Amino acid sequence: MADSSAPPPPPRGSLGDGARFALGTLTVLPVRVTRWDRPAARLGMLTAPLAGIAVGAVAAAVATALWLCGTGALLAAVGAVAVPTALTRGLHLDGLADTADGLGSGKPAADALRVMKQSDIGPFGVITLLLALLAQVAAVDRLYEHGAARAAAGIAVAAVAARVVFVLGCRTGVPSARPGGLGAAVA
Repeated sequence: MADSSAPPPPPRGSLGDGARFALGTLTVLPVRVTRWDRPAARLGMLTAPLAGIAVGAVAAAVATALWLCGTGALLAAVGAVAVPTALTRGLHLDGLADTADGLGSGKPAADALRVMKQSDIGPFGVITLLLALLAQVAAVDRLYEHGAARAAAGIAVAAVAARVVFVLGCRTGVPSARPGGLGAAVA
């Protein structure tokens, strides 16, 4: 006989809950997140590549439009890098800068986490962002040497591949930085 004082089991998430979580938290797309709990968050990270499809398609379309307007490969590449930044609220770049500042601080883990949590950006974050964005633009620029269609495909594939890494990083067994953060909710 079941113990009537035991709490009910947590609600299971649906694929729709996960997709809404992924699109609503990882993009600026007007998708309403209906659930913010562990099952929905875990499914959200599993469906993060869907957000990558949306971001990659828009980035490829903008870059192709710029290319067709005659801007050249370099400006099309800048557009291809700028669109995901805008569509994701710069979330990935913010995390990269925070990580660079934390690691660059040379402090013990607890202090480095405090550095990462600060709202300002330090010199390691600035340098890392500059180099990362320049590398992305250079890579997309080189894709155009193989034609606009291949460049567009590369842009889209890169956006999806970046979100596949979310799935790998959020699997069970990968420790989160903080027990109360999003990483702990999705692992």
